Amino acid sequence: MLPLCPKCGSMMVVQRSGGKRVWVCKRCGYMEEGRSLVKSEAIPHSQKEKVVVVEEGSAYKSLPKVAATCPECGYNEAYYWMVQTRRADEGMTRFYRCVRCGKTWREYH
Repeated sequence: MLPLCPKCGSMMVVQRSGGKRVWVCKRCGYMEEGRSLVKSEAIPHSQKEKVVVVEEGSAYKSLPKVAATCPECGYNEAYYWMVQTRRADEGMTRFYRCVRCGKTWREYH
């Protein structure tokens, strides 16, 4: 997030001045050194938020169903969900769970 000018309230931009990076207001010309270009702050997460678990039983009944052939029993209907298991610039991984036998398999997109 870009900082706001303390004089006029406009957004400030980074420019080089005398070999240093400084914040400059394009509207009023106010200049400021010392503000960090990157703001880093830890966001606390509970253990429950860090792990995604799809439990046995009724939890699957709330997932969407698609036509997919189970590699175990050959049934043609499965629940599915998607998870980002690899880098952000790669496709999501789609997980399937057979409606009949409960076998789980994955497909990369």
